[in-house]
Amino acid sequence: MSRAVCVFCSSSSRIDSGYVELAAQVGAGIARRGWTLVSGGGSVSMMGAVAQAARAGGAHTVGVIPQALVDAEVADTHADELIVTATMRDRKAGMEQRSDAFLTLPGGIGTLEELLEIWVARTLGMHEKPVVVLDPDGVYAPLRAQVDLLVARGFLRAHAPGAVSWVESVEAALDACAAFPQRQEASLTELLEAEP
Repeated sequence: MSRAVCVFCSSSSRIDSGYVELAAQVGAGIARRGWTLVSGGGSVSMMGAVAQAARAGGAHTVGVIPQALVDAEVADTHADELIVTATMRDRKAGMEQRSDAFLTLPGGIGTLEELLEIWVARTLGMHEKPVVVLDPDGVYAPLRAQVDLLVARGFLRAHAPGAVSWVESVEAALDACAAFPQRQEASLTELLEAEP
């Protein structure tokens, strides 16, 4: 099945080169499966590596980037489609609309924001697309512990953690992206409370 996979990841130049290589492996894997890559449209660090590797393998690449980052000269100008938005919110909406699955790699607060927003929407039943986190070395272990604590304290519904697949290898991540969506049931009370 052809898929468009949205990859959330870092654009930091201060990270270990192993993370950049991880992103390149993901891009190459997307290409091997004949899928489309949707990314944040950046040309640097992990974001650039995933797009370059996907294109090198023959994948179609779609970058969605706000004008402010184009002006900062960090846009992936080699993308097959480069969509320039007015705001970061428009960027996220554009990435979501064009994607069949979401794959999060290690990243900073921007990556966390993207993951959490798509996770909340999945938990509330607003989409059924796979949400996957590739975490080979435990960068997100504190986040998982925080989520478990929120469940234990009653701030988060017990089904919310199951809306995300946590994996440690590129192939497992891509397999999870290929999985048929499984609906996350949210009750009317949950929707009214707007609490994931």
